[in-house]
Amino acid sequence: MVLIQLRDICKSYPDGKYGRVDVLRGVCTEIESGEFVAVKGPSGSGKTTLLSMLGTLLTPDSGSYHLNGVDMLTPGIDRSPVRNRLTGFVFQDHRLMPQYTVLENILLPTLAYASETGEGDVEYAHALMTATGIARLSQQYPSEISGGEASRAAICRALIMKPLLLLADEPTAQLDRENAYQTTRLLSCLNDVYGTTVVMATHSDRISALAHRTLTLNNGILS
Repeated sequence: MVLIQLRDICKSYPDGKYGRVDVLRGVCTEIESGEFVAVKGPSGSGKTTLLSMLGTLLTPDSGSYHLNGVDMLTPGIDRSPVRNRLTGFVFQDHRLMPQYTVLENILLPTLAYASETGEGDVEYAHALMTATGIARLSQQYPSEISGGEASRAAICRALIMKPLLLLADEPTAQLDRENAYQTTRLLSCLNDVYGTTVVMATHSDRISALAHRTLTLNNGILS
């Protein structure tokens, strides 16, 4: 089943020197449900722009984007449920809230639709922490854990709403070589266990080799 369908996606940004800079130029691709896809390319190639558009954080200038059969570019469509329920995000800097424990950080997305966290959400959070090897850190604060552990907590937070699509924007960029590899292996295992579709931006051949397939983005063209 096709989860993501992109057709002729274009995106440009204003630039004082050149007028506008084309970041995505006619991007076309399809991604099947349950795939783990790496998007590889050098810094500045448009990977973050592409993932932000897949997560409906950005709107393309032209083209079509269907997610789970729904046209994401329909005028007036409410995209907030897509961001909160259908997609999960893992960023380079983890973005854990320093005033909350690891468990509380993981549960934060559940509060978008409820005044308090449900028992089922807490149980699932503990299951995710166990699966990612950070169960012992549930009451620790972000300042008390390592970069690799923070990355795992961010992955748990991205999965807490059981999204169809997990978007990982170079989540290993701030990790050393071995932790980066182990974090990507973890994403691969979670993809196998939960069946969550994963699209991960990276510039590393070693990291992208763990995905089912690799797409290359260069000069705004995806191949």
